[in-house]
Amino acid sequence: MKKNISFFLLVCLLLSLSGCGAIAEDVTVMVTFYPVYVLAENVLQGVDGVRLLSMTAPSTGCLHDYQLLPRDMRALASASMLLINGAGMETFLPDIEGQYKNLTIVDCSSGVELLAEEDHGEGEDDHDHDHGEYNAHIWLDAQNAIQMVNNMTVALTELLPGQAEKIRRNAQEYTQMLTNLDDELRAATDALPRKQIVTFHEAFPYFARAYGLEVVAVVALEPDEPISPRMLSEAIEKVKTAGNPPLFSEPQYENKALKTIAQETGAPVYELDPLVTGDAPLTAYQDTMRHNLAVLQEALGN
Repeated sequence: MKKNISFFLLVCLLLSLSGCGAIAEDVTVMVTFYPVYVLAENVLQGVDGVRLLSMTAPSTGCLHDYQLLPRDMRALASASMLLINGAGMETFLPDIEGQYKNLTIVDCSSGVELLAEEDHGEGEDDHDHDHGEYNAHIWLDAQNAIQMVNNMTVALTELLPGQAEKIRRNAQEYTQMLTNLDDELRAATDALPRKQIVTFHEAFPYFARAYGLEVVAVVALEPDEPISPRMLSEAIEKVKTAGNPPLFSEPQYENKALKTIAQETGAPVYELDPLVTGDAPLTAYQDTMRHNLAVLQEALGN
């Protein structure tokens, strides 16, 4: 009996040393921030052998001027793939590319028709922020979200060939949901009697282009951008000229400037969610877009 036990222990030792007895670890796929996580979560729903993580907390919001933290770098060291929004959202990307040569980086904006970043036209004293060439808020058009899903699906099936069928099936089902949502949004916004809106920052041009709205004024290109008296005055004048269309704040950011514009013009203030923070249930995208539609119907419906 002792000989049998000794033989069994020897076999276990040899297996552990050779790696044959080791349990395979899940492949880690990381995303840069919340909206990319929501889409990827649906594509990877129920897929074995993969762990999906977000580099930033779901409360981070847009990655405007985000600086990589030591914990971000440590997390990336264990990842096989990083799904990025692209279109200039991740300004820190060169730092990652330079340090993690073996990390597969997937630009989910590939194939999306990008919109140029708008320029307020202020002088250097009023507007010295360094903006990207393109507006990066691509996910707020459901057709763009579908393209993002397509891009990550191609990459994930290559990373996880044994789970390719499940990944493709998830992507097809989710794409159909997004297509239905897109049809719903187009029909509902087409029926709105008014189309002009004023937004707090430049998060909604893709949404407006897709669903027939006109953004007549943007208070700030980025939510943390200082708003000069000149910028505020010009926004007030644009709102008055347009006939005082509704103003839209965002739940993630302060809206003092919009309150000032509302006081000066009498334009009402509502709230649209740019889908940059949340709890990330599988239906987060559809829920937020339908909530925004309901707000628009209230604001523009008469």
